Amino acid sequence: MKHFVDGLHALAMTLRNGFRKPTTVEFPDVIRPRAERYRTTFSLLYDEQGDQLCIGCLQCERICPSEVIAIKAAGKKESPVTGKKRGYADDFVLDLAACIYCELCVQVCPVDAIVMTREPETPTFSREDLVLTMERLYANGKNRQRAWSDGTKLMAMQEAGRAAPPPKAAHHAKAAEPAKTAAVEKAPAAEKAPEAAKANEPAKAPEPPAAPATTAPTGTEAKP
Repeated sequence: MKHFVDGLHALAMTLRNGFRKPTTVEFPDVIRPRAERYRTTFSLLYDEQGDQLCIGCLQCERICPSEVIAIKAAGKKESPVTGKKRGYADDFVLDLAACIYCELCVQVCPVDAIVMTREPETPTFSREDLVLTMERLYANGKNRQRAWSDGTKLMAMQEAGRAAPPPKAAHHAKAAEPAKTAAVEKAPAAEKAPEAAKANEPAKAPEPPAAPATTAPTGTEAKP
């Protein structure tokens, strides 16, 4: 009987949820408003003169914990825009399928060449479609909206956090200073206490000299 009642409860729950208004949306046809710091995929940027910003320093490749970035550095060569010698990257590949979105690659970039974007990648049925080649990364930089941060902003926030200690730590440091001062003041007093106790002890009287031992002369007899 209990199993029958439990089955009725489950059926009633199913019916209630079946006629309830859905709370999901049909992505990507309908996109919900994103948070201010929402970030998903990556992009490479050009500078103001239209030249590639990436200098092929391999900083992002070395720091990536998932090892999803592969860069082929081209070394230094003349810029086709400015004519100055600078570093370039011949190839840049990022596997978005294994990325953990830690944003460390963005933080360590010395020229702010790689950033994250606010628009997600289009859903696909193949993992190969989630591999971002160099062409796709530069296309994302032109066609997608950038996220709020770049390497310069993230490093500035980190340096500011190191310069100012947390409020709790500062409070504990101030509370520990009086205790430390009191302990330092008590230390000399504790060292002088045995010396003062010795000075207050009463002086002991000198012991009298021992009397010389007397021995009876030999060869004599005791008188009656």
